Amino acid sequence: MTAEREVFAKNRPVFGKSDFARIDETPDELFYNTPRLVTHVDDAACAALTAFYAQLFCEGDIVLDLMSSCVSHLPPTPKLAKVTGHGMNAQELDANSQLDEYFVQNLNASPLLPLDNGKYDTCLVTVSVQYLTNPIEVFMEIGRILKPGGMVVVSFSNRMFLTKATAIWRTTDDAGHGHLVRAYLEETSIFQNIKIMDISPALGAKDPLFAVVSTVH
Repeated sequence: MTAEREVFAKNRPVFGKSDFARIDETPDELFYNTPRLVTHVDDAACAALTAFYAQLFCEGDIVLDLMSSCVSHLPPTPKLAKVTGHGMNAQELDANSQLDEYFVQNLNASPLLPLDNGKYDTCLVTVSVQYLTNPIEVFMEIGRILKPGGMVVVSFSNRMFLTKATAIWRTTDDAGHGHLVRAYLEETSIFQNIKIMDISPALGAKDPLFAVVSTVH
């Protein structure tokens, strides 16, 4: 265990550049150039995520689905006012019927979001946080575009594109992933009421599912 990892284990995170190294450091645009019109967890986990979202949303919410793809796993109710999507592949986003609008951006190259301050009620980061090489900067931007009291929901499983996941994610277990996301949020000094939750489907399902939920001050 490195000195940096010892600090993380004691819940006093000190992140180094090596924590966010990846096996494949070629430009992300190359990796995501080919559309993947599939879900990234199994059907039971997708259903569990949709049911979880249904408990969190309010009628008329404005939602940002960050690092989205061809599906956003949103419930039919409550009715949302608008859903903005973001991703790395325009064809995937164009295929997502739950998005009202979308933009393409490599957050690892440019974490600044082209969105107004305090515009969104909720930001979703669905089974993708493991690919962020500048996670604290991205979460600071999420805090900026959320309304006061707005919510971020970070969900994750144990699946990943191994070569594009960061070193700290690859070497941490499910419980550690939750604490890692919490550390990202705490490092921004923007978020509060951070909750780590196991929202896995029924026992025996293939893919586990976890969520970290927090609100801005």
